[in-house]
Amino acid sequence: MTEARLRVLTHLPRALLARVEAELPEVELIEIPTRGPLPEDARGEVLLTFTWGSHNMADALARGVRWVHCYGTGVDGFPQQALEGRTLTCSRGASAVPIAEWVLAAMLAAEKNLPAAWIHAPPPRWNWAELGGLAGRTLGILGLGSIGAEVAKRALAFDMRVRGLRRRAAPSPLPQVELARDLGDLIGSADHLVVAAPATRETRGLVGRAALAHARPGLHLVNIARGDLVDQDALREALDDGRVRLATLDVCEPEPLPEGHWLYAHPRVRLSPHISWSAPGALERLLVPFLENLRRRLAGEPLLGEVDVAAGY
Repeated sequence: MTEARLRVLTHLPRALLARVEAELPEVELIEIPTRGPLPEDARGEVLLTFTWGSHNMADALARGVRWVHCYGTGVDGFPQQALEGRTLTCSRGASAVPIAEWVLAAMLAAEKNLPAAWIHAPPPRWNWAELGGLAGRTLGILGLGSIGAEVAKRALAFDMRVRGLRRRAAPSPLPQVELARDLGDLIGSADHLVVAAPATRETRGLVGRAALAHARPGLHLVNIARGDLVDQDALREALDDGRVRLATLDVCEPEPLPEGHWLYAHPRVRLSPHISWSAPGALERLLVPFLENLRRRLAGEPLLGEVDVAAGY
């Protein structure tokens, strides 16, 4: 039997991690509870945990942990202040494809008037509708990370003009994607606006009254990032006065949204319960970046998906 060289504490059940043990026999998994004290002998260099952390995070980190991996993509809910210099990685990009597919479905539904176009009784008129299309429309993408890039690839295949805005000065991820000067420029040119930026102190309420003032009447806003990037009071005003024709929201603030909230009932809002990531094998895909990083750790190579703790993502 191969002697374990890398001990991994895991808040995830070992039953979900069979692939780790099968592919990397030099890794030892040590399952620990998410609440209460840890076993005295539970020690490891690596901690695999949830994106929201755990009640016993401080105890887990104190057991020799130097590297923490979050089994998810967004780390805005993780107690990053507890890391104290430890490396933090996440499964960034693992859900980009299903989320991008969901965005395209949302834009097509908005243009093709779905599900309202389905009929259940004879309509007033057959063979007639005033539907839109994606070809020739302008898509604005706020955040050109892994999700934004996958959305752009699919939008370009529908002959859309694609423009994006990224936080850091860097080239466009795709040569056909134009970079906007600023948020006002991006929103002012868009027929569909996809919010795909990370949730940080700087992005909270980024899509607010000042930004939405640039919107041309009829904008379709799609948020698949985090609810707090959009000022929901400002969004309601823009929906009511027609600057935003439709808001397709897979995320909101707070989550879960309480019963009776206006987002449930507004006729221009299509709300889903944070499910755009869902697809066959979605949970297994979240494990792939961790597996790759374990291989890199064993080989002494730099880790992928490292979180800039100062920036928050």
